[in-house]
Amino acid sequence: MEAGGLRFPRQRQVLFICIIWGVSLAGSEFGRYSVTEETERGSFVVNLAKDLGLAEGELAARGVRVVSDDNKQHLLLDSQTGDLFTNEKLDREKLCGSTEPCMLHFQILMDNPFQIYRTELRIRDINDHSPVFQDKEMVLKILENTAEGTTFRLERAQDSDGGLNGIQKYTINPNSFFHIKITDSDEGIIYPELVLDKALDWEEQQELSLTLTALDGGSPPRSGTTTIRIVVVDVNDNAPQFAEAQYETQVKENSPVGSLIVKVSAGDVDSGVYAEVSYSFFDASEDIRTTFQINPFSGEIFLRALLDYELIKSYKINTQAIDGGGLSARCTVLVEVLDTNDNPPELIMSSLSNYIAENSPETVLAVFRIRDRDSGENGKMVCYIQDDLPFLLKPSVENFYVLMTEGALDRESRAEYNITIAVTDLGIPRLKTQHNITVLVSDVNDNSPSFSQTAYTVFVRENNSPALHMGSVSATDRDSGTNAQITYSLLPPQDPHLPLNSLVSINADSGHLFALRSLDYEALRAFEFRVGATDAGSPALSSEALVRVVVVDDNDNSPFVLYPLQNGSAPCTELVPRAAEAGYLVTKVVAVDGDSGQNAWLSYQLFKATEPGLFSVWAHNGEVRTSRLLSERDAAKHRLVVLVKDNGEPRLSATVTLHVLLVDGFSQPYLPLAEVAADRAQADSLTVYLVIALTSVLSLFLFSVLLFVGVQLCRKNRAASVGRYPVPEGHFPGHLVDVSGTGTLSQSYQYEVCLTGGSETSEFKFLNPVMPKSQTQGH
Repeated sequence: MEAGGLRFPRQRQVLFICIIWGVSLAGSEFGRYSVTEETERGSFVVNLAKDLGLAEGELAARGVRVVSDDNKQHLLLDSQTGDLFTNEKLDREKLCGSTEPCMLHFQILMDNPFQIYRTELRIRDINDHSPVFQDKEMVLKILENTAEGTTFRLERAQDSDGGLNGIQKYTINPNSFFHIKITDSDEGIIYPELVLDKALDWEEQQELSLTLTALDGGSPPRSGTTTIRIVVVDVNDNAPQFAEAQYETQVKENSPVGSLIVKVSAGDVDSGVYAEVSYSFFDASEDIRTTFQINPFSGEIFLRALLDYELIKSYKINTQAIDGGGLSARCTVLVEVLDTNDNPPELIMSSLSNYIAENSPETVLAVFRIRDRDSGENGKMVCYIQDDLPFLLKPSVENFYVLMTEGALDRESRAEYNITIAVTDLGIPRLKTQHNITVLVSDVNDNSPSFSQTAYTVFVRENNSPALHMGSVSATDRDSGTNAQITYSLLPPQDPHLPLNSLVSINADSGHLFALRSLDYEALRAFEFRVGATDAGSPALSSEALVRVVVVDDNDNSPFVLYPLQNGSAPCTELVPRAAEAGYLVTKVVAVDGDSGQNAWLSYQLFKATEPGLFSVWAHNGEVRTSRLLSERDAAKHRLVVLVKDNGEPRLSATVTLHVLLVDGFSQPYLPLAEVAADRAQADSLTVYLVIALTSVLSLFLFSVLLFVGVQLCRKNRAASVGRYPVPEGHFPGHLVDVSGTGTLSQSYQYEVCLTGGSETSEFKFLNPVMPKSQTQGH
């Protein structure tokens, strides 16, 4: 084996540079190498790494591969050492036929950056074929009156070898009549000619036999022989004459077997048997004999086998006409094969990648070559892909194309692409070849988890059991695989005083929220915290959402009585004048409830009484009033038990005990006469003392507003006999009162006091409270 090596002085380089995403695609003639035919498989050809100037092992890194023009694996490349070997026994005659020199073209393809080198491998011929004559015997009829020096062209031998190993000379066995003369044709082929040295005499010898030997130039030379039988013919004055010395015709390659190609015609002016002409091929190769046949009587040439323009584009057929006297004439038939569009385009894939990471810049997916064995318009091709895909086809050198992405791809928008590479020729009808490629976009962690809501509200009833499932948060990730695996966590609270870790926990996988301990509405009514969702990508992406936990009140607090106080000290006694009318306000029970909502709606009722029917309790405000007029027969002391209930479920309650003392001459609704008042003051001094004590305490509070309030009230109605004052009616829905957690009633009450200027006893008059008429009438 020997390598042609790098011949820089003679080498013509053509460089196509296409700056695409920083990758250079180049094609150039690289080198010429040679190898002898019929060498064993695995024979060394050349070290490509050395010729390319690459270090050992760099070929594998750059993905170097060898692609032959005929798409057959004639050569094998060791990518580790860079050695190029034959992958089979190379037969020069099978690969190139008679073409000399026999060149096998192939390309060297490299990635990173992408480069193409065109290279040639010459298959050197060895002398492995002997010359062969088509006929084992040639019959030559020569007129006896043929002049000396006349030459007769003989059929040449065929030798599959070329160059020096082809036929170099012809010889004939020694005789006294003929010798061999070698002539060269315009095509560089030598032909043997038989030269008459001595005139023939039919009377002396009618036939003679000669042996023609063909020798090639091999070492040692090979030879082939045939027999020439010379038939001496009696005188025939005229040889046949063809109408045309050269016939030209055209035939389509798809013509059926048996089609008439052309008809040759020759005439002879002789008569009798000398005018009978027969036709035959002369010096025809094996291809011509197997492809065509001639009618020996009519001269019609028919198609014997199908034509293939891609294999042989034209034929030259030598035809002869021989008359009955042995005289002959020759003509040439030139058959031009017309190409038809019978070969679809071919797509030969050199490299292919079916996976690409999303967000990658312009990336090469495939490198391929197209070809069409037809010619002309039939061999012109158009290569394209679908318009609605983010991919490009970039033409390179020698019908090479590069399939690449147009830009970054997004897997979440589309994870798979089906690309159809179509190659169409321009023949009629147009033939088309398609190659389908499936490209899968691999995921990159470029999407953060997304919560289904930006804020969640969770309601939890107080006094819950620990580890209660309160609710759930949910997040999704548009990525796939591990990039879409989400882990939930609690984020540090913004309020540093909120003990979040002791209140709530979250399941890292499902996002379920759990209460770690029992919650108390009265201590903590609501709180907020943030939860995070983090994917398992690299780098990990996260998002957060706000969770608000609202503690729902439970009826776990009984009403608490603020007034009167129940602290175990002396009971509070309420004084009621016996002259009080029905509906007189005795006192008011004030209670609160630590719960909220309807759990804090309080209602009041008289639970126990010393004398039922004498007093009543308003349900919605806890006012204790007289139900009827008092009489002298009513007991002086009364004990009332008031029940306070909330509206929760179950309903909770509390009781308060009131002591009511009926007194005479105290806080009468009407001002008595002076003498009657004096009699009563003398009769009941205890009442007077109590009135004086109360007046002293109240005077400190009322002194600042006494004049203003007294004037206004007295101006309205100085008639002491009327104990009621009309006021606007109020409305309160239902029988409950909402204390709103503050311990105060939502309805206000007014009390008016009027001091009589002309009273001789200087007594204060405590008037009835001002209240809505509807309430008074209800009792």
